[in-house]
Amino acid sequence: MDRLERFYKIQQLLESRRSVKLDEFLDGLGVSLATFKRDLEYMRDRFHAPIEWDRETRGYRLAGTMPATAARAGAGAVTPGPPHGPQFALPGLWFNASEIRALLTMQQLLAGVQPGLLEPHVKPLLTRLRSLLGAGEHPAEEVERRIRILHAASRGHDLPHFQAAASAVLKRQRLRIRYHNRQRDDITEREISPQRLVHYRDNWYLDAWCHLRQDLRSFAVDAIRVAEPVDKPARNIAEKELDEVLASGYGIFSGRTTTWARLRFSPERARWVSAEEWHPRQRGSCQSDGSYVLEVPFSDPRELLMDVMRHGAHVEVLAPAGLREQIAGELRAALGAYEAGQLTG
Repeated sequence: MDRLERFYKIQQLLESRRSVKLDEFLDGLGVSLATFKRDLEYMRDRFHAPIEWDRETRGYRLAGTMPATAARAGAGAVTPGPPHGPQFALPGLWFNASEIRALLTMQQLLAGVQPGLLEPHVKPLLTRLRSLLGAGEHPAEEVERRIRILHAASRGHDLPHFQAAASAVLKRQRLRIRYHNRQRDDITEREISPQRLVHYRDNWYLDAWCHLRQDLRSFAVDAIRVAEPVDKPARNIAEKELDEVLASGYGIFSGRTTTWARLRFSPERARWVSAEEWHPRQRGSCQSDGSYVLEVPFSDPRELLMDVMRHGAHVEVLAPAGLREQIAGELRAALGAYEAGQLTG
């Protein structure tokens, strides 16, 4: 535990009993005698903690209304502050970034649950979440009003075929689906063996073995138009193979062949990109001119292309040549569209 957590643990132990032995502190905190003594002195000096050594019980206690006699004994002595001096107060407990995000995200998700199986259980959970949000020195209402969790690029929460997909994943059963391919704007019918559901960038995807293509594919659940169970067991794919094919490349569009992209960002944009994680296996290096070179693995360039292009003139694709030409082609097409618009506007 960190130092602030130890302070709260010390306070908790002192408030739970008349006095606390030195060994109880050392065991409960998992620290050395020297560290414990430093913590006590810090609490007394900075937070005005009225911690004293009790001769009779040979332990530490919080000074009450009765006069306290400070005496050096055992590991040391800590005397209380003056009777009319500053009041003892530790800084309020607060959540770290991941904890507050998790709590507020759970609250938003539960608030959006439609009437169904979970309805009787949602209200108590929301009440519990609000009590957790207010566990520190700030009221829950103030936390909810002042801290926001925004979800970008979500393609809708009402997924009519999500239940069928989830059921097939857990039952290890095949599905027959009609799937809308947005890139080609066509619909294909195929039989799949669902492997797992993935929530990625605020959207749901179904990793599955496609019996039509005889390969692993990732299907956007919101693009499934029809989903019917098939009375056949799903083909099982090992977790290692799923990760090798669907998690080794960049983004949700993956494949068996992985290529590394080398991207150079301008000194200005480097200040942001150098702190970002684009892929767990990425490699990055700062250049002498202040630019930043990022290397990421990819199999299918679609999502990488979109993420690169959002940086506009602040990024250059160094390799591979095919990705560089594809980006250049997209930029030329975009420029042509703008010029055509200016000519006809």
